[in-house]
Amino acid sequence: MSVTLDLSRPAPAATSPVNLAGLTRAELAGALVEAGVVKPEKARMRASQLWRWIHHYGLTDFAAMTDVAKETRAALAQTFTLARPEVVERQVSKDGTRKWLIRTAPGVEIETVYIPDVGRAGALCVSSQVGCTLNCTFCHTGTQALVRNLTAAEIVAQVQIARDDLSEWPSPKEDRRLSNIVFMGMGEPLYNLDNVAAAIDIIADGEGIAISRRRITVSTSGVVSQLTALGEKTQAMLAISLHATNDPLRDVLVPLNRKHPIADLMAAIRAYPGLSNARRVTFEYVMLKDVNDSPAEARALVQLLKGIPAKINLIPFNPWPGTQYECSDWATIETFAAVLNKAGYASPIRTPRGRDILAACGQLKSESEKLRASARRKLATA
Repeated sequence: MSVTLDLSRPAPAATSPVNLAGLTRAELAGALVEAGVVKPEKARMRASQLWRWIHHYGLTDFAAMTDVAKETRAALAQTFTLARPEVVERQVSKDGTRKWLIRTAPGVEIETVYIPDVGRAGALCVSSQVGCTLNCTFCHTGTQALVRNLTAAEIVAQVQIARDDLSEWPSPKEDRRLSNIVFMGMGEPLYNLDNVAAAIDIIADGEGIAISRRRITVSTSGVVSQLTALGEKTQAMLAISLHATNDPLRDVLVPLNRKHPIADLMAAIRAYPGLSNARRVTFEYVMLKDVNDSPAEARALVQLLKGIPAKINLIPFNPWPGTQYECSDWATIETFAAVLNKAGYASPIRTPRGRDILAACGQLKSESEKLRASARRKLATA
């Protein structure tokens, strides 16, 4: 009996084509040269040409790029893609809020929410991670384990999908429906800063999607070590998910506080690049009944923020199945806001939006996952 060893190498697994829609300008030019589609001396010109088609006109088909030579369009189509991720589910709330469940890869799903009449015209709440590691006890998203960081392409795709749905191609200069971007969806953006920064570079580019950095806000639970880098890399507006004025309570609500206590966080905020009255920090404060909503807490918040150009968003708690918290009574929230207003801080009470489709603050993804799993079980039983 003889044994023959097969020493041949297995064929390499097929790799997905690079999606040009998620590359920065420099990466786009480099990819064209590396693939042999254009010569190095023409790469910058060709990249600029493609950039406008992709990010100003929103094209997903190379064949429609009429000022690009036919042979080049064919080479691009053979080597690259402009495809959007799959929209698994689209929901529209009775208040006009839209939510998309987006599958970026097998088993990788995120939720993105468009909220009309927020900011200049309407804000898109984008995700930066699949799941989350922070385990904030009031947040439904925190009940889903972290799967992975999103790539810059996957972050930008959320904006592209929203603009597809809103029919906002080519990029309008006036009368935009999507005027603001907020990194307040799933995940902690500062744990994925490189990809977040690259995505902001793409979104803010004046020859493409062209949403000003002044209209892009990155919300963090307080990753102190990355705050300066965030300001330097992105020049984005800063929001802090605060929710408490003392360490013992914030340790419970936002467990990250055990690593980055309030004193360290406030020192880093005061040093944030570009901080001024024209570039105020937004502090997010979820209103939890009998937890953090007393007038004494409001006065402590005033003292904590003293000297910081700031506004405070008061967020009525959005309930979710299994939570231990309740939303503060409206009169309690108004009393809390009055203390802040008297001290000179703008403190709007955020109107809950999209609750009926689980699109409100802290409600993203987990419940959609449960509902779909439940439907699959019922179908299997039937």
